[in-house]
Amino acid sequence: MSLLLGVNIDHVATLRQARYALLPDSPNAEPSPLEAALDAIRGGADSITIHVRGDRRHMQDRDARRIRAEVPLPLNLEMGVTAEMLALALELKPQFACLVPETREEVTTEGGLDVAGRRAETGDCIRALQDAGIRVSLFIDPDLAQVETAAQLGADMIELHTGCFANTEGVAQQAEIQRLIAAAELGHASGLQVNAGHGINYGNLFKLFAVPHLAELNIGHTIVARAIRVGFTEAVREMKQLMSTYPAGPCD
Repeated sequence: MSLLLGVNIDHVATLRQARYALLPDSPNAEPSPLEAALDAIRGGADSITIHVRGDRRHMQDRDARRIRAEVPLPLNLEMGVTAEMLALALELKPQFACLVPETREEVTTEGGLDVAGRRAETGDCIRALQDAGIRVSLFIDPDLAQVETAAQLGADMIELHTGCFANTEGVAQQAEIQRLIAAAELGHASGLQVNAGHGINYGNLFKLFAVPHLAELNIGHTIVARAIRVGFTEAVREMKQLMSTYPAGPCD
């Protein structure tokens, strides 16, 4: 099995909202997250990731519904652990749901979900989603206690937060890689599918290949940025090609 690519199209919606947030029904509203998802398919994407946030700063409910209905790829819904988002997930029934932390002050998701500190509500959310046939991932920092709790709560997957890796260099970055390696090894040994995401780009991707047992990378911002120059389909195709050289298969 090759390393899978989940394409996050949130920031296509970010660009649209910069001009059309107050004109949601305008026939001129662009760019279209749905069209980006269809372009991603042509580039070789394995799944589509969207995050409907509580403040609706980029993806809107109508985007989620159209993408779920019209995109023939698995949908990964990133969601806060709230009653509102659980209700939306149960309506959409995506193939995957990734539970993430969410605060209105942050520009984008920064840091992993404190699963160990929110055991009860996280566990309840996991069970409700799984009862609806939705596989559940937890977006966590590469912290062994968080990995252990994810396994104890019965999650199907973890997505290791790679932001600290992406935003450091030199010795500090090597230390982050070692944290990711340890978390991936524990997750794999615990029967969890191990994914990763946040801050991964065309330049730092190869350094992440030191981390074993990765099944899927969820990548968004860098693909949207690259698409400005080469188009969305080609930006996805380029990332998929780079990922094909991952040396350790997810089933090793």
